[in-house]
Amino acid sequence: MKKLILMILSFFIIFPCCADETRILPSETGIIESVKYVDTNDSIVQAKQIASVKIKSGEFKGETIELENALTGNPYYDIKLKKGVQVLLHAEDNGNGVEFSIEDIKRSNTLIWLSIIFCGLLIYVGKKKGLYSLVSIALTILLITHILSPMILFGISPILSSILICIISTLITMYLVGGFNAKSTSASIGAILSLLFASLLSGITIATAHLTGFSGENSIFLYSAHPELNFVSLTISTMVLATLGAVMDVAMSISSTINEIHETDNSKSINELFKSGMNVGRDIIGTMANTLILVYMGASLPLVLLAGNIDLQKFINLNQVVTEIASALIGSIAIVICVPFTAFVAAVLIHKSKNNILY
Repeated sequence: MKKLILMILSFFIIFPCCADETRILPSETGIIESVKYVDTNDSIVQAKQIASVKIKSGEFKGETIELENALTGNPYYDIKLKKGVQVLLHAEDNGNGVEFSIEDIKRSNTLIWLSIIFCGLLIYVGKKKGLYSLVSIALTILLITHILSPMILFGISPILSSILICIISTLITMYLVGGFNAKSTSASIGAILSLLFASLLSGITIATAHLTGFSGENSIFLYSAHPELNFVSLTISTMVLATLGAVMDVAMSISSTINEIHETDNSKSINELFKSGMNVGRDIIGTMANTLILVYMGASLPLVLLAGNIDLQKFINLNQVVTEIASALIGSIAIVICVPFTAFVAAVLIHKSKNNILY
């Protein structure tokens, strides 16, 4: 198993080197020093902000420039500037020099302090396992951004790519947090089987519901940049990835419980261990499935509010609405099916393992 982990890490290091590199337009940080409003007679642009911006990074650091910021009255697109606000500046060489424009407000500082609080609490409360959990989270994020994304853009099937990444992430997380033992192996097998079931169910759901794969503006933007992608397959990948965390949680909880019961009383049979795991799983199902449904409902609250403005039958059959509901239901089904899968595998492996160590 240790050799498998080394092979996974080697793949993680090598594959990004083979992927096509895309040029990212440069951006710099600036800070608003002053803002004044100018009215316009344009039917689209209601007003303009003339902002004095001091560049805080890059080659032109320290320079102060004056930029226009159009306001259309649409809160989705408008960037309302105030003195002291940090902004991202898009830099572009127009042939006569570098021209700057205001791209957006810089919001990453908020994410930084939230991340610091999360990491600090995770390590303080979880101690050593909290640190391992943090490492597994970082590796999972890197797997998605540096391997899954290049694989899909390289032309590899999004479904196969996401399943592979889910398997790798599951193995890394389980063995980092639980150690190299039957407990972690059982949890890994239970989670992987549930994810495979979820991917199959996702494919059947999308085929029978005739979903297009375009469930929001992000899909449209991606289509503009990469029209060659299979968006139906991407939707299946999204459903599987969204299920991963909850399924791993359930699988490890059941496997750990069966392991503790076996260590306390190793005279219990496989059937007794299985029944114990199922009893724990039944308690987990209610809260975990409810949590997953609430996550999707919270993310789709604007859609829920929209339901009051249109005919219910039309609303319930909208492509985006069906996609969101199907995702929540498939995730919940995967959680439920994970319970017997993991309970059975854990009961067999933990009962038959010697000293609960896998070599």
